[in-house]
Amino acid sequence: MQLQFVPVEEFYFALTLDTRLLLEWTDAQLVGQVQPALKAQYGQSSTVAAAKQNTFNYVFRIVAEDIPPNTVLEVFDWAEQLRLSSNYGLVRAQDGKVTRLTSYEQRPQLARQVSAHLSSVLAVELP
Repeated sequence: MQLQFVPVEEFYFALTLDTRLLLEWTDAQLVGQVQPALKAQYGQSSTVAAAKQNTFNYVFRIVAEDIPPNTVLEVFDWAEQLRLSSNYGLVRAQDGKVTRLTSYEQRPQLARQVSAHLSSVLAVELP
């Protein structure tokens, strides 16, 4: 698995419009460890947060043989929570509604893969 960082210059809101929560941890200390690790590894976050409770949002394209192209991962904080979201297993229909694909059932496996990968890359233990 590879994560391709989407810098703020390339970010557009539609990229994350269809994402849904994969994992979350309510742990201010974990948020405090992950934010500087992300900044050290990738620089400025993909979006500039507009709210006090959201101070960073890093967006990645997930590149792996068994994952469809244009699958994205968001790593962000909300209050004292660290959250991972993705559009994996979801598709936006022509009517604008987001619907589940059969691969939606595999999101827990993706969550474990992404969590392990981020733990390794950032040298931060994600429970």
